[in-house]
Amino acid sequence: MRVDLARAQRGILDPVAAHGRSLAYHLSAQGDPRALLARLRAQFDPDWGVLGLGLPLVAAVGATVPGLRVFPALAGPGVAVPATQAALWVHVRGADASAVFDRQQQVSALLGADVTPADGVDTFCYAGGRDLTGYEDGTENPRDEDAVAVALVAEGAGLAGSSFVAVQRWVHDLACFHRHGREACDRMIGRERESNEELDDAPPSAHVKRSAQESFDPEAFMVRRSMPWSTPRGQGLEFIAYGHSLDAFEQVLRRMTGLEDGIVDALFRFSRPVTGGYYWCPPLAEGRLDLAALG
Repeated sequence: MRVDLARAQRGILDPVAAHGRSLAYHLSAQGDPRALLARLRAQFDPDWGVLGLGLPLVAAVGATVPGLRVFPALAGPGVAVPATQAALWVHVRGADASAVFDRQQQVSALLGADVTPADGVDTFCYAGGRDLTGYEDGTENPRDEDAVAVALVAEGAGLAGSSFVAVQRWVHDLACFHRHGREACDRMIGRERESNEELDDAPPSAHVKRSAQESFDPEAFMVRRSMPWSTPRGQGLEFIAYGHSLDAFEQVLRRMTGLEDGIVDALFRFSRPVTGGYYWCPPLAEGRLDLAALG
């Protein structure tokens, strides 16, 4: 079934913006979740970015969204994946830092006292779409009609055109990474950095091998819209992946963590995840958030 693209939040399928700000919020102790959702439905502008609702907010109004759950905390051989599930996530997008700032101010004014900030980081497009390691990001992203089928829920009252998103911040130790030398780095990623060609002899721990979306049953394709981040305290990747369900992401994450066969993704040699949240990105109706699925 073909999804009406006018129903989808635009930042899901649009190219990655030059700048962004990834923001997570908890519900305030005295907040009114129904009033919050009413404001979001009436006033959130999709041009500001992508908005996702976490299970804590959906459950607070006594609603359910089929397929929405909390992010799982996982542990594999020598590695751990934390869960930092929040009630609301917004990825503000813009062509420059000024636009992002202005839009974030509008989002904050709209959310008001019903939420409290849980986390936030500025994101940016690096070197034409590469990770801070220098390797191209999102090489295997589905495109065109395939991207629509992968990213968007196809049917259901109040659900068609919506999406699920996994948001996970990774902290890179770039000094550690580059100490390995170019050939060893290529083998950790599973690609040659300059050409982006996949290595025929990449080891089983190479990220490309661990995360090969077509190697799962069912296939675990996602539409990735990840962006690098950097502060004086560190740097890394804000991993953002959209799908018509959360299953594909979770399949890949479990394999990366070594829970499938005991082989841990080589990414963990120089990077570690510090956040993790799942969110439902509602569809649009007449240019505004359609929250009919929440009743």
